[in-house]
Parts: sequence; C-alpha cells; structure tokens
Amino acid sequence: MHDDGVPLRCPPDDPALTEMFPGDVAPRAVLVARGMSHSTISSRCRPGNRWQRPIPGVIVLNNGPLSRHQLYRSALVHAGPNSMLTGIAAARVHGVRALPKNRQVHVLIPHRRGVGSWGFAVVERTIHPPEPVEIDGLPVVPLARALFDAARRMDQLADVRAMVTDAVGRGLCDPQEIQREIERGSTIGSALIRRVLRELKQGFAGAVDKWAKRVVRVGGLPEPEWRPHIRDARGVTIQAYWTAHRVAWHIELCEFGLAPPSDTRPIARTGVLVVRTRPSQLRDDPIAVVEALQGAFRRATSRPPPAVVPA
Repeated sequence: MHDDGVPLRCPPDDPALTEMFPGDVAPRAVLVARGMSHSTISSRCRPGNRWQRPIPGVIVLNNGPLSRHQLYRSALVHAGPNSMLTGIAAARVHGVRALPKNRQVHVLIPHRRGVGSWGFAVVERTIHPPEPVEIDGLPVVPLARALFDAARRMDQLADVRAMVTDAVGRGLCDPQEIQREIERGSTIGSALIRRVLRELKQGFAGAVDKWAKRVVRVGGLPEPEWRPHIRDARGVTIQAYWTAHRVAWHIELCEFGLAPPSDTRPIARTGVLVVRTRPSQLRDDPIAVVEALQGAFRRATSRPPPAVVPA
C-alpha cells in the first residue's frame, strides 16, 4: 500500500501472489483491490487457463486438482472473517482417522453474518462460536465441538461410533468434553452421539475396572474388597478397600465424565489413608500407581484403627 492509501498494483504473473495467499487461495475482492481487473481474473479462470474459481468470489492460483487444504481454505475464504472449520473437516485436521468420506467442508460463522452455503462449503451460523485453535494455518473449532457438529449431520450409528471411539481411544478427546458440548448444544440431530457416549462410558468404566485389577495383580498387592460402601456420617462410596491396611482406593471416574466428582475428605479424617488415582494414570503409568498404593500401606501400619465400618 502506498503512503497515499492507493492499493499497490500486482500483475497476475507476479510470483509474490503465492506468498500472499496461503494455499494459493485468494479472495477475488482482494485481487481486485490489488489492481487486477475483473476481466483479467475471469480470463485466468477459464477452463485450461492458469487459475480456477471453486466458489464464486474465491480464486485458486493454480489449475490442478484441489488439495484437501485448498478445499478447506476455499470454504473459509468464502465464509469470510471469523469463520472456522468444524464437523468432519475439523475432526480430520485434529487427527481423527475413522471418518466417513465426505467432500463437504463444514464452516461456522457468527450468527449475524449473512453468508450462505455454496457447493462443497457448508456454512452454519452460531450464536455462541467457540474459541478456535490454529492447526496448519487453519482456524479450527476444538475437537469435542467438531465431533458434536459432525455427528449432528451423520445418519449412520456405526460412523458416529467409529469416529468418537477413535478420537477418545487415541487420547485426542475426553468423553467429558464431548458431554459438555452435548449439554450446551442443540438437541436436534444429537441422538446418535448421545447413544455412542453412553456406550463409551459403560465400556470405559469396564476398562477402568480391568486396569485396576491388573495393577493389584502385577504389583503383588493384597486382594481388596472391590467397590465397598464405606460409611462415615455423610456416606462416601469408594472403589476398593484393604481392611487390614486401612487403605481406601478412590479412582476418580469424573476425569472422563464417568461419574460426578466426589469428596473423600470425610473418609480421610477418620484415619483411613485414601489413595486417589485418575483413570489415565491406571492406563498410562500403572507402576506409579502401584508405588503410591504400596507407600500408603507402609504409612498405614502405624495408624490407629479407623472409625469407619465397611457396609
């Protein structure tokens, strides 16, 4: 831009164009503002020429097949400022693999914007847009929101199940994050992901039980009473209790939204040593969990008997 505010002219053959526009995707209006005529742009976009126009107002500065990144960038340029990828496109950018084939690019824009869908660009307005993250130069909604938005437009339970299971199973997203999106999102189209999340929680809770029993077995620990109901004046449920050692084991299922948060302080005040473990610790670092339990056993031997009674 000159000091007087007149746009700099930029010839269509200028190699600097590809440096100005990520992915060689440019808004037509910006090209015009930089001194190109509409006729020159239109000529360059004719079949067999150097450029192409995948969406009105969007120019790709080459004539080859559009890459996935160019498809995403084209949809974002069409949607305009403050737009962000969501749905299957965003889930793929986040690294989810188990996704149905879909050429559509789902984009969110602020509610007051008036841009509509065109071709492969599916534009959705939202009153409460999330804070996007940038991945590979693209503005993308958080993964939990992407999964929720994708599922609302899918009609096959198997596809939703595969997508969510892949994202959660590979540690890309927690069920609790998806649950929060479900609770604050639209109920329209959410039945499948709600069902998948219920299945996932049930299956994950079962996996946590297996991980816990593996820790006890591999660590050579005494067999506890599993899922006892240890009561004080207020009543607190824990997952395992070693009566002889006066050690209680609380696995914090709230980490992945499998249960509401619980308060074990009343139990601890009675003299029982409470070991708190997150499911991710059981999964990723079981040796550290074994060491924590063994340390609790050693500390518990010098304490007086607790004032609690297993139910």
